[in-house]
Amino acid sequence: MTLIAEYGTILLVLACLFGFFMAWGVGANDVANAMGTSVGSKALTIKQAIMIAIVFEFLGAYLAGGSVTQTIRSGIVEAEMISPDEMVFGMLASLLAAGTWLLIASIKGWPVSTTHSIIGAVIGFGAVGVSMDAVNWGGVVPIVASWVISPLLSGIVAFMLFISVHKLILDTEDPFQNAKRYVPFYMFLVGFIITLVTLTKGLKHVGLELTTVQGVFLAAGMGLLIMLVGVALLSRIKADPEADKSFHFASVEKVFAILMIFTACAMAFAHGSNDVANAVGPLAAIVGVLNSGGEIASKSVVPGWVLLLGAIGIVVGLATYGYRVIATIGKHITELTPSRGFAAELATAATVVGASGIGLPVSTTHTLVGAVLGVGMARGIGALNLRVIGTIFSSWVITLPAGALLSIIFFYILHGIFG
Repeated sequence: MTLIAEYGTILLVLACLFGFFMAWGVGANDVANAMGTSVGSKALTIKQAIMIAIVFEFLGAYLAGGSVTQTIRSGIVEAEMISPDEMVFGMLASLLAAGTWLLIASIKGWPVSTTHSIIGAVIGFGAVGVSMDAVNWGGVVPIVASWVISPLLSGIVAFMLFISVHKLILDTEDPFQNAKRYVPFYMFLVGFIITLVTLTKGLKHVGLELTTVQGVFLAAGMGLLIMLVGVALLSRIKADPEADKSFHFASVEKVFAILMIFTACAMAFAHGSNDVANAVGPLAAIVGVLNSGGEIASKSVVPGWVLLLGAIGIVVGLATYGYRVIATIGKHITELTPSRGFAAELATAATVVGASGIGLPVSTTHTLVGAVLGVGMARGIGALNLRVIGTIFSSWVITLPAGALLSIIFFYILHGIFG
């Protein structure tokens, strides 16, 4: 207890700084995944994508970021086996380690998983700094499984969405008119999915309790509203016969470019709600220990200011460094058009928001890459850049041990300074 009593204020300041650094890394590396398809398909410019992401990432992180945070904080290490001092040092080391790895990856333009980074770091300090028994290996299994399941699931959903686009629109006699006819239904789907999970799962910690039925009705209403806005925007789009001569679906892709704006907003919101946990989960654990004078609670409410700090960090990271990884995701895996990008983004948003709702911290990177691969596979294996995909997979494999190793180093440094 003496350590927390003596250095409590200094440790809290360090926790806020390291938490902000980690959130910056999430913004710099992972938010690019949310917006890469929009930029790669030329539906949005880099500046437009960053402006949309700033607004919706912030809202997702602040309004719907509470559920996943509990899993990151209390599901990986056994709280009763760790002393309060070790918990504070370990979480500080984890934040600094994951943030450092994300800084390196962002400079290189590698789209790595922020979820991998922080979980690897927490496992590292738990296994080496405390003991192997301190890691809740049973809690790690579903998280690891989600790294396989989420890209597979989003890949299948994206594949099916893109096939539906082909059947209903691209492979018909009048693709342009059919695009105008069916795209509003896709818009409804975007609004419905995001709103439903936000209302029923994400807003509980801000005091809004809704039943599932109420959530469904409100989500349907929001879906209809988005659909009506979309119809109004689509009515202004006219076919361009000249552009259609050089690319048969040029006019159709204009319609999907409007849809991409909606899916980009949804994707940014989904990402914020899920991935803010990577930064604020460990920070919330530290704050809980310091505020209680050394008690480790297995679960407690995440303070609003902690979510706010994480949300601001994400926005700053995106605005300063996000453009590097956007290029990798949007341009180098497969050639994206607005219709392909839409399928990838909606599939990713649905998978990420669904996972966020049940408290499973999936990797947005893995989910989106899985979705982009699904869209590419719908056009045949030749449509994929296998060399880039190999590099991305390699960076994923390195991330977990890199986070763990850095965390162990920082854990012992902090012990040396304060211990």
